[in-house]
Amino acid sequence: MTGLLLYVVIWVVILFMVLPWGVHVPEKIEKGHATSAPENPYMGIKLLVTSLIAALLWIVAYILLKN
Repeated sequence: MTGLLLYVVIWVVILFMVLPWGVHVPEKIEKGHATSAPENPYMGIKLLVTSLIAALLWIVAYILLKN
């Protein structure tokens, strides 16, 4: 259970680091949209990258903590 909790913590931290990547604010802002809303946030790619980086860091942490 501790390993899963560690993975979730690492995943959330990495997600917040990855979220700003590739964010572009549109030139023309449509009515009803926030001025800071990204044009295309690419959330699927960001979630995949976050999961892969978190898995790699979790494996490193697991190896270091088990030895």
